[in-house]
Amino acid sequence: MIESGLCDRAGRRVTLRPVDDGNWRAVADVAPRDDQRAWVAALAARYLLLTTRSDVWTSLAVYADETVAGHVMWGVDDDGSRWIGGMVIDAAQQDRGVGRAAVRTLAGWLGGQDGGGHPVRLSYHPDNAQAARLYTSLGFVPTGAMEDDELVVELIAPAQGPPRA
Repeated sequence: MIESGLCDRAGRRVTLRPVDDGNWRAVADVAPRDDQRAWVAALAARYLLLTTRSDVWTSLAVYADETVAGHVMWGVDDDGSRWIGGMVIDAAQQDRGVGRAAVRTLAGWLGGQDGGGHPVRLSYHPDNAQAARLYTSLGFVPTGAMEDDELVVELIAPAQGPPRA
């Protein structure tokens, strides 16, 4: 489990946990709002499948207390940069600070691996204004690169120390 002590606005502790036999169905059923489907998969099941078919990505379940609230995945690029991808917060769990806490927790953990100092990157579609506001508010800055049709942003020094694993 990866935890940073962060909570959502309702006071629920947000943690990141491995996807396992006990939670994979709940994670696979995570679905964004209908208006977000242009930017993320309709169900987190697509990202779960990707992580089982790839050596690059690892899936994590996003929990708010003991409720599966979302999915996020991470990977390490050839240049050593850490990547956050495939984040979906269930429609019923949105606008509560779960996504913000999940990104901060994972970025802190990824940036602190192997002694720290690793840039943490992610990408989002330029038309996804909600994602742009979230990531900018967390300190991510554009790199000038594009990944497919998405803007690549980077967090040089995560705002918190490495969370407890």
